[in-house]
Parts: sequence; structure tokens; C-alpha cells
Amino acid sequence: MDWNAAIEKNREALKRILSALVAMAGLAEGRGTLPRHLHRAVLRLLRPAEAATRRLIIVAARGIVVSPPPPRSAWSPSPVNGGGSRSCRLHRFGSSPAKRGRGIAEGGGGGVAEPHATRALTLPLLDPLRLPRPRRPVAGGVPRISVPGFSAPFSLPPPPSPNDPVNAARLGLRIAALATALDDLPAHARRFARWRASRDAQKGESRPRRLWPLRPGRPPGWRRRPGHEVDDVLNNAHGLAFWALQHPDTS
Repeated sequence: MDWNAAIEKNREALKRILSALVAMAGLAEGRGTLPRHLHRAVLRLLRPAEAATRRLIIVAARGIVVSPPPPRSAWSPSPVNGGGSRSCRLHRFGSSPAKRGRGIAEGGGGGVAEPHATRALTLPLLDPLRLPRPRRPVAGGVPRISVPGFSAPFSLPPPPSPNDPVNAARLGLRIAALATALDDLPAHARRFARWRASRDAQKGESRPRRLWPLRPGRPPGWRRRPGHEVDDVLNNAHGLAFWALQHPDTS
């Protein structure tokens, strides 16, 4: 099988999908918010595109061999492990005494946090796992107890509107991370090879860790009825990645 041709074919398809996502989200115009319905529409395409790119990275890492990282010591006198001075530890965790009162002492608006530069994201190499979460109860009724002339009957808040503005900063960072991964698949394939080497080097340890990069069952963003090009790309990439993981290149 020509692995490079399969990777390139799916990568070009994902780059077309990425261009459509950028146009839908209006990132070129610097939009900070999106209507709720548009935000969800972009996410419906972004999730399978991220999953397909992650699987192409796994396929591209087939045959890459890297040396395992050096073992980490169990304890070191660093600020994270409790070593060093108290002021150093506080500064490490962002609680230095010099900064706690800066908002009031310097007229910074009563302790309002200073804005920080937005940190770029990197496409995760591992699928997010399905964790059991309790379902949030939906308010369907309210107490009708009221005192005429003193209190008004309580009413439910209005349901979210499809046109409500939603912050799109995180969405833009995820799209940028996807674009970076598609532009340089070999670099991210080396990232995956390093994770694989680290996993193999820690086989004797008892602490819990991920052993399989793909989550059990269907990939993230998978739909039973494909209705977009990204669905076909995800199905193809998932099959390629599963084959590459089951039949590693040991040559």
C-alpha cells in the first residue's frame, strides 16, 4: 500500500475543509464572537476534522523510531516538589506577595487581573475519552408560592437563543492548531513517535496511563449518516490509523 499517497490525499481534503471552516468562522475578519447556531455548525465540522488529522499523524508516524526519553526522578528539590524557598514556590504558582495587591496598590481597578497574551494550542495526539458525567437537570418547573402584593411569581429563564453571541476565541485557537498540524504532519508524527517511545519505556510502572491513542468505539465527531466530505475523510483516516497501530512497521 502507498501510505504516502493515502496520507496526502486525505490531507488535501482536510485542507479544503479547513478553508471552509475559516470562512464560516470569519477568522480573517477578527470576529470575537459568533452566533450560537454558527458556533455549533463550525464545531460539527471541526471535531471530525481534528480526529481525522490525529489519525493521519498516527499513520505518518508508522516506521519512525526515536530513543525513549530519560527516566524522570521520583523527587527533586524543585519548587514544584516542595523544594526551594517559600517565595520561590509562591511565585511559581502565581501567588507571589508582590502581585497579590498590585491591583489596589497601583490603581489597577481593585485587583482586576491583568490581561495575558493568548497562548497557542497544539493539536492533541490522543483522543479524548468518554468520561461518565452526571446529566445536568433541566429546570422544567418552578415553585408557584408567592405573596400577593409582596412578591412576584418566579419565572424560568428564557431558553438559549440560536442568535446569542458565543465567545469564539477558543474555537479560533483550535482551528489554528489544526492548520499548523496539517501544514507540518512530519513534525507531529515525530511527536507521536516520542509519546509511543515514552509509553513503551514505562510499561513496568504501575501508575495509570494511556496505552492506546484512539478511544474505544467510534471516533470523535463520527456520524451514522455521512452528510459532509469530512465524514468520509474521517472514516478513511480511522481505518488507516487502526491498521497502522495493529501492524506497526518494524523494518
